[in-house]
Amino acid sequence: MRTQASAKHHPHDDAPDTAEAFRELATLPPGEQRATLREEIVEAWLPMAERLAGRFRSRGESYEDLRQVAALGLVKAVDRYDPERGNAFESYAVPTVTGEIKRHFRDHMWTLHVPRRVQDLRNRVRFASQDLSQTISGRRPTVAEIAEHARMSEEDVRVGLEALESFTALSLDAELPGAEDGYSLSDALGSPDPALDTVVDREAVKPRLRALPERERAILYMRFFDDMTQSRIAEQMGISQMHVSRLISRCCTRLREQVMRDAA
Repeated sequence: MRTQASAKHHPHDDAPDTAEAFRELATLPPGEQRATLREEIVEAWLPMAERLAGRFRSRGESYEDLRQVAALGLVKAVDRYDPERGNAFESYAVPTVTGEIKRHFRDHMWTLHVPRRVQDLRNRVRFASQDLSQTISGRRPTVAEIAEHARMSEEDVRVGLEALESFTALSLDAELPGAEDGYSLSDALGSPDPALDTVVDREAVKPRLRALPERERAILYMRFFDDMTQSRIAEQMGISQMHVSRLISRCCTRLREQVMRDAA
């Protein structure tokens, strides 16, 4: 192993001293020797990456998956680190690994797409609530207290609080609280009312019906509202049944064309 423990103080006590290894890595061409050294550096810093992953344990993702994401972030940090800039690898790797984990949560853990601003509000509210819970006992911090602590508006706090409850979606098959007969959320969902189309059609044809001559209007009313047969209408109007049939057909065709033209 080319890395060795450093005598310098690090925020991570087991941080290895890989400065020389990184300088050598930068001079090596692609090949087996470079790949081996790169792998050794990654393995040396894996404990730090796993410790960073542990900070996100309680957010709904398995620790094993978080370790894999953190390891991926570490590999990216090793590949992109430039020792010539004079910065310690740790100061570059920590934000890189942490950012990779946060991107994982943003891109893969939210059931619904949530705007970045709302995600940021959620995090600020969560951190403020955690801080306040250490000084407030017996109750949850109020919206006003969170807003003052986080220097946010109360409206933004409410948005963040709603986002805290929206990280995952509730299954439609989930039983509703208090339900004892298996009544689920899907049972409470409504469905389109087919009668709405009838209402739309009726309102669209009303002005055109009023514009018809009185005789045609009376014939349509008797046929479609009084449910009279064509022969009875013909008898009452003093005309032939064939004439009634032609009038109904002609009126309906004209009304349909007028309504469709109005809609277009």
